[in-house]
Amino acid sequence: MSEEILINVTPRETRVAVVENGMLQELHIERGWRRGVVGNIYKGKVQRIMPGMQAAFVDIGLERAAFLHANDIINACAPDVQTDVRDEAPVAAPAVPSPGTRPIHELLRDGQEIVVQVVKDPIGSKGARLTTQLSIPSRYLVLLPGSGVIGVSARIEDEDERARLKGLVAELALPGAGHGYIVRTNAEGQPSEALVEDIAYLDRAWKLVEEQFGNSRLGSCIYEDLSLPMRAVRDLMRRDVEKVKVDSRETCERLRQFAARYMPGLAEKIEHYGGERPVFDLYGVDDEIQRALEKQVPLKSGGYLVLDQTEAMTTVDVNTGSFLGQRNLEETAFRTNLEAAQAVARQLRLRNLGGIVIIDFIDMQDAEHRRQVLRTLEKALQRDHAKTTVYDFSPLGLVEMTRKRTVESLERQLCEPCHECGGRGMLRTAETVIYAIFREIVRAVRQFGSASLLVIASANVVARITEEESAAVAELEEFIGRDIRFQADDQYSQEQFDVVLL
Repeated sequence: MSEEILINVTPRETRVAVVENGMLQELHIERGWRRGVVGNIYKGKVQRIMPGMQAAFVDIGLERAAFLHANDIINACAPDVQTDVRDEAPVAAPAVPSPGTRPIHELLRDGQEIVVQVVKDPIGSKGARLTTQLSIPSRYLVLLPGSGVIGVSARIEDEDERARLKGLVAELALPGAGHGYIVRTNAEGQPSEALVEDIAYLDRAWKLVEEQFGNSRLGSCIYEDLSLPMRAVRDLMRRDVEKVKVDSRETCERLRQFAARYMPGLAEKIEHYGGERPVFDLYGVDDEIQRALEKQVPLKSGGYLVLDQTEAMTTVDVNTGSFLGQRNLEETAFRTNLEAAQAVARQLRLRNLGGIVIIDFIDMQDAEHRRQVLRTLEKALQRDHAKTTVYDFSPLGLVEMTRKRTVESLERQLCEPCHECGGRGMLRTAETVIYAIFREIVRAVRQFGSASLLVIASANVVARITEEESAAVAELEEFIGRDIRFQADDQYSQEQFDVVLL
């Protein structure tokens, strides 16, 4: 599989695209005034304890107070050590009471200073999600300060290699520091020298965090993760990546220096793109981004998906569309669902949709067909960097799955609620607005009385009133005994109108 990473840098925005076989699979965006805060470590202050929720709100200097659950407080309980890590970084525990968790008021107090790390960006109306179980990632390892645990990414499947890496890290870990480490997927096949460099780097980073905590004021960031281009090279660049193309000479040079230090075998894959056409245009990335903001996704067979994102979950509806198949309905449904399973995996990754996902595949009676569709979905999700869990078909024929969400979806990063419809995604029809105007006219006359009235509305609504509803207007004038005038205003949306008493 051919994979390339494209990095587009402008003064206020950086975009990173992962392209596999010429097709966009992932998009990451960082804007200067709104950088993500996942991975940042803060010196916070407990603002309010919420015993009923087993949680606390912590002021870390952001717009909204952040959320810290008791399960995410180190030493709150003693869970079993998890040594197989799918996504190579500590994951916030689910916010449900754990039998071994101590009450929140025994763990924290109002006004207490605390070191916390962001595990989930503020999303929608919710503040950032925090943990006190700190971690600092490098190229091959993740440092777990003070934990003493050594784990290996579950994506490294070879048992001999897992044992080698675990033994190496245990041997190389700095004596007396008491730190734990997670061995990342990128470490597979790496010599001990590479791990020694990472351990030394992480030790320096942690000492800086400790120093900053003593010298910084409350609400300040004491450790900040790398910028997006650096993170992309650190986290996404593997041996099977053919090229990293960067359209900024300065950024390209910084990335080469970074790679030469931490991944010398891959540094030569980073190249400056100086072509006349924008690098994203060359690969059609901007067109793919536009399509990723639409609800409907066409399939090659003629079928299509419909994706709906809500606060609670994302739903995916699979339809056969114009695909008629060649044998029977069962075979048509099976073929469409197989194609849809691969498309769903790509769309979740591309759109960065997370949380609960419900997929409504076309009904299939054959149990083997259902098994193959589920297997296809799971296989397609294996290249996703986010942790996913897929459950079997429900009695209603739905597939439920979860995908770890740490940042806003692509749609919510790039779009905002429709001002025309108040965020509903739908507009009232001109006919509905006209009848609302008629009701408002009657209400105004009865309440205030007036010689005549002026209605100001959008050009579309006024045109329909004066042309198609002229008879209804005449009847209304006779009913209220008043003259009604209409005035079009291009500044009004279809749903807006004013009834003015003259």
